[in-house]
Amino acid sequence: MTTPSLQDGIDKAGSPIELLWKPGAEPWTPEVVEREYAGWRQEQNAWHEGVALLNLSHHMYDMWIEGPDATRLLADHGANNFENFAVGQAKQYIPVTKDGNIVTDGILAREAEHKYLLSGVPAAQHWVQYHGERGRYDVSFATDPSSAFRPGGGDPTLFRYQIQGPLAQELVERVFGGPLPRTKFFHSAAVGLDGRAFRALRHGMAGQAGFEFIGPWEHAAYVHETFLKAGEPLGLVQVGALAYTTPSVESGWIPSPVPGIYTDPELLEYRRHLPLFGIEGKRPLSGSHFSEDIEDYYCSPYELGYGKMISFNHDFLGRDALEKAKDDVRRTKVTLVFDADDVREIIGRGQDPGFHLTYARHRVENATGLVGVTMQTASIDPVGTVLSLTLIDTEHAEPGTEVEVVWGEHPGSATDPGADLGFPRVRATVRPAPFNQHARTLYRRNA
Repeated sequence: MTTPSLQDGIDKAGSPIELLWKPGAEPWTPEVVEREYAGWRQEQNAWHEGVALLNLSHHMYDMWIEGPDATRLLADHGANNFENFAVGQAKQYIPVTKDGNIVTDGILAREAEHKYLLSGVPAAQHWVQYHGERGRYDVSFATDPSSAFRPGGGDPTLFRYQIQGPLAQELVERVFGGPLPRTKFFHSAAVGLDGRAFRALRHGMAGQAGFEFIGPWEHAAYVHETFLKAGEPLGLVQVGALAYTTPSVESGWIPSPVPGIYTDPELLEYRRHLPLFGIEGKRPLSGSHFSEDIEDYYCSPYELGYGKMISFNHDFLGRDALEKAKDDVRRTKVTLVFDADDVREIIGRGQDPGFHLTYARHRVENATGLVGVTMQTASIDPVGTVLSLTLIDTEHAEPGTEVEVVWGEHPGSATDPGADLGFPRVRATVRPAPFNQHARTLYRRNA
């Protein structure tokens, strides 16, 4: 029996929107990691006020790209600068279509001269492997899906543990007997515990300093227990799957934008290559902002805040489109701070709203009409309300601007996209993205 492709799904549904629009869809959270350990509020506060341990081992899709043409393949299909890409360094990889729309970013780590590891949701990996296999590049690929989708189950290839918060440095020094080697942001250093070798990536989330420790799964339990034991006197808190999904709202990273691959006739074979039961065919769209045209949900890397990472020192797919677009960026990434009273009355229906997370595309309006679209929205307990990463028309992006978020679920194509469905409106104020001042100004210093 032939496995249905993404294009098969689009053809059967009638359009990409008919395939993907799913009102009220629940956001995916890793099933392998506990949803909460100490409670999502305490867990969020831990990386603001103390120290937190996050287990990232199970939700990342990893793909190793190795061979003499590895750098050429990635540079041909990525907008990053590869001339200064050091072994041990990581970058936010930016693959785009020929029209300059992002495919979805990923974390790209250079492990050796001709070897890279691309991690994250697998849309970028699918894109790179497809072009690598059809472009006569001398490379090989090895993949390890996330734990929820690994065929036959089993353990990951790598462990990933993040140590975050104001006390992260103190905990790391307790574990390793002193400070780690001085390392630039998003660079890694070799470390070891009792003969077990792995790497420490200097990282941070929600503006807090920290590290991500990455190594062979055979050492996972030992490393995990060592951090837990050393962290007890510091009040170390383990972070569950619910709270883990929220720091990106504070740090300004928009996860999993809609890949710009659904309409270009030249990508027909690519859509026939992709499985229907993958990220491109199953990541749902929902919210109050409904359009029949999937292209209304596409994003440019400039809108997502990746302009400084784009390098025109080499030819790559989508270069011409990005060069034309760089001086005409119409939307800006901002943080919306929801009015706390409206959150309680509208989202909480008069009660404490508790934990809330959605990737729904909600309309953002002012007196003139539509001015923006939410991308990720979450309860942030240390802030005392809900924050939303949003793409907003540049003329309305000034901090302090007041807007309203239309809170509801458009039912889909059977209803006029512009119909007034009586949805309530949450008052919100525009703030910068990243929301956290430290994340905006300090933690990339010496990058």
